[in-house]
Amino acid sequence: MASTSDIRKGLCIRYNDDIYKIIEFLHVKPGKGPAFVRTKLKSVTTGKVLENTFSAGHKIDDVRVETRSYQFLYADGETYHFMNTDDYNQIALQESALDTPDLLKEGEVVTILFNTEDAMPLSVDLPASVVLEITYTEPGVKGNTATNATKPAKVETGAEINVPLFLNEGDKIKVDTSSSSYVERVKE
Repeated sequence: MASTSDIRKGLCIRYNDDIYKIIEFLHVKPGKGPAFVRTKLKSVTTGKVLENTFSAGHKIDDVRVETRSYQFLYADGETYHFMNTDDYNQIALQESALDTPDLLKEGEVVTILFNTEDAMPLSVDLPASVVLEITYTEPGVKGNTATNATKPAKVETGAEINVPLFLNEGDKIKVDTSSSSYVERVKE
């Protein structure tokens, strides 16, 4: 048993007869009244996201997890196939287990959380950032780069990301996987 002081991003808890992963949290201490923790929880079975508030000191039932490195092989519809980098065993997971499946490219190494009680995979954590190539974007207009203007760009995985105007097709960019946003251009 853990309490609200142990809440952190990525913690898996048992709540309402399901297992949820904490994707956001905020400790709030109002000027009047008791402190509380506002959380955003994602179900590892259905992918449904809900918001919940726990009062300070509330006991939560945390789930012990084990992390393993897996390499993404390919996607077959809504099923994603991964291979363990240590023993080469393969597993297939549903798209709902991934936070941002549109940023996952073949060969990418991810971390998969497993429940230690029944060895069931709970969720897939992508690296903090990935390097992707721009496959389509409108050309930038010369002289229009002084402002912080952005344009949509399609990357090799099919995701659409807003990028600065100076980027063109074929450029490689670093993308933050938690917010699906542009970080920087990558030089080769």
